[in-house]
Amino acid sequence: MPSRFPRTSSLLAAACAALLLAACGKQAAPAQEAGTATPHADAVAGAVNLYTTREPGLIQPLLDAFTRDTGITVSTVLLKDGLMERLKAEGERSAADVLMTVDTGNLLDVVEAGHTQAVDSDVLESAIPAHLRGADGHWFALSLRDRVLYAHRDLALESFAYEDLADPKWKGRVCIRSGQHPYNTSLFAAMIAHNGEEATETWLRGVKANLARKAAGGDRDVARDILAGICDIGLANAYYVGRMKNAEPGSEQHQWGEAIKVIRPVFADGGGTHVNISGAAIARHAPNRDNAVRLLEYLVSDEAQSLYARANYEYPVKAGVELDPVVASFGELRVDPLPLTEVVRHRRQASELVDKVGFDN
Repeated sequence: MPSRFPRTSSLLAAACAALLLAACGKQAAPAQEAGTATPHADAVAGAVNLYTTREPGLIQPLLDAFTRDTGITVSTVLLKDGLMERLKAEGERSAADVLMTVDTGNLLDVVEAGHTQAVDSDVLESAIPAHLRGADGHWFALSLRDRVLYAHRDLALESFAYEDLADPKWKGRVCIRSGQHPYNTSLFAAMIAHNGEEATETWLRGVKANLARKAAGGDRDVARDILAGICDIGLANAYYVGRMKNAEPGSEQHQWGEAIKVIRPVFADGGGTHVNISGAAIARHAPNRDNAVRLLEYLVSDEAQSLYARANYEYPVKAGVELDPVVASFGELRVDPLPLTEVVRHRRQASELVDKVGFDN
């Protein structure tokens, strides 16, 4: 679901519904959830409540391993959207212990709104590089999602700069999802930080002019459309390739994965590859704070970081963790050194530029 500025009316409606139900002395149902974490609950020994926007299939293997190793039960509230509104509606009586998102901006939004608390943990600080966590201990990256180039496997192309996507030689040959999707607004925000707003607008207009089809669909659709001959290149997240290439041979997903090769672009000014994160924070009113910290510390352990790499095909934040062979075949990941907080600062500008140039029209 694209993240827009201001927030969508559906989110406001969900928040209003939650507030109305709370006023009537009833619990508001989450927009989407598997498992429950009841607001107003007292601290329960051996339990921790996780509010997350992650896909269930990506996070459950990690939570199962945590429970197996520690005996601590994880109650998970899955929120496709509306995390901020739910926390605001529940206030001090919230059951949330850990808040987990798949986008830097969404994570920093809840931090800046005061829904988190600081954590002082040598385990977290030693495992996570300083530029991938808040200096005040309010948020931590758990895995990296690099935004890469999918290219037809037979294309004679070995390197790429994000700026190259606007080169007229790619006219009618580029596929990409909506410019308002957080994966793309994050990249466009980084482009603004590197090259300025005016240059980014020019670049966006050039990319739009090169599109082979309307900016829409998902990341895997880029690989699908390259296989179908609709386009030759496109931007998408790297971990989807791990899923596609490891899919059952002969399946559609496997065919899509086999149709492409991955090139890790960099910014032309000497920057690196743009990454977004999955990350987490401890909720401000966490009733099971100690268990919440244990869960975060587990998620940066060698075992959990290896699961991120082998089960999700994401890039570990902890150095020295073995990668999935498919991801390892992409070569070295040279992460763009631009601080994530600087990227987030330009998200609103990026979203406004997408609308200004009619990128999704």
